[in-house]
Amino acid sequence: MAKATRLLISTAVAGLAATAAAAHPKLIASVPAANASVTAPVTIELKFNEAVVDQFSGIEVQVTDMTGMKMKNPIKMAARPSLSGDNGTRLTANFAKPLPKGGYKVTWHAVTADTHRVEGSYSFTVK
Repeated sequence: MAKATRLLISTAVAGLAATAAAAHPKLIASVPAANASVTAPVTIELKFNEAVVDQFSGIEVQVTDMTGMKMKNPIKMAARPSLSGDNGTRLTANFAKPLPKGGYKVTWHAVTADTHRVEGSYSFTVK
């Protein structure tokens, strides 16, 4: 094989490896959606563009506003996070009872097999 051909192949392989290494998990959908007004969900579901590692990924849900209550600090809701469907691309938090009326903030973090961690948050309302 000619030296120029080997160099071209090596450069192409290195470029592909750099592209794969730069990938990060991205949140592509959520239920409830950001800023949505919904009726008493029992599950929060986050869908990512690639599989996440459950031991290093999670969801926290906090009540930020409750009708008829003065809140100085958000209240953390007890939930069991787990992976589901689509080869581990969905991270869910399941609640024992439907969420009561109020405002909520979902804070999440996700780690994929390449060990990149991303995090984010969004809010929704239960009517």
